[in-house]
Amino acid sequence: MTAALLNSSLTSLPLLARGKVRENYAVGEDRILMIASDRISAYDVIMGEPIPGKGALLTKMALFWFDKLQGIVPNHLTGEDPLSVVSEAEREQVRDRAMLVKRLKPLPIEAVVRGYLAGSGWAEYKESGKVCGVELPAGLQNASKLPQPIFTPATKAEMGDHDENIDFERCAAIIGREMAEKVRDIAIQLYQRAADYALTKGIIIADTKFEFGLDADGTLTLMDEVLTPDSSRYWPAESYAVGSNPPSYDKQFLRDWLEQAQVDGKPWGKVAPAPALPAEVIEKTAAKYQEALERLTR
Repeated sequence: MTAALLNSSLTSLPLLARGKVRENYAVGEDRILMIASDRISAYDVIMGEPIPGKGALLTKMALFWFDKLQGIVPNHLTGEDPLSVVSEAEREQVRDRAMLVKRLKPLPIEAVVRGYLAGSGWAEYKESGKVCGVELPAGLQNASKLPQPIFTPATKAEMGDHDENIDFERCAAIIGREMAEKVRDIAIQLYQRAADYALTKGIIIADTKFEFGLDADGTLTLMDEVLTPDSSRYWPAESYAVGSNPPSYDKQFLRDWLEQAQVDGKPWGKVAPAPALPAEVIEKTAAKYQEALERLTR
């Protein structure tokens, strides 16, 4: 395995943005080199230690899903080799962890689809019987499967802030009703195909978020990461039971450790800086991501 990458530092291309996990570099006017680092965040705080191999694994999983979802909507991949646009000296920062993609105009919403009641959706349902304005049957429990997948959009937050769940009417006001309906219908199709496939591999995709952009011709295009454990709630089917959160293939092990972590003798307040991660937490988190990929692709 190559060395863990906490931050990329290319000098051959201009840096456009540095997110929680990815760095985007401009390749001319029409393409972006998207590099997945080994950073990991929890509670919107980036940890100080990388998870070795995570960026390569996320990239491999995203490419796997882009391939599986072909035919529903165009995606942002150019099909070009990411190594071809950087200098020889910078290739190790890019190898296996980057995508060379079309430069799009991103839609300012997250297209969240839920097939099960969990997380903020479960919290909202308990209060109102709805999720993002979608009326749901009475008597559902935590982790209940929904009668059919629902579209529950969110606004994109600035880094460090939380995304805000919104209803369909607010989504339509932001991007236009026709576009909102198109995004909703396509996002549900994408989720359904992925969820049906994952179930054959013993994985439940409880929910996920998609991001879309428009190309120069105004064509709706699937972009960013897709269906990774960073953007989805993956549950092992064999551990699923209504009424409780199944152990998930994502950052739950890390979150559980952080819940009991202390800084200067006091519980960590979920603000930067994060407590230093022990080797065991790093290894077990890496193993969870690896297991999800292996199960899906075996």
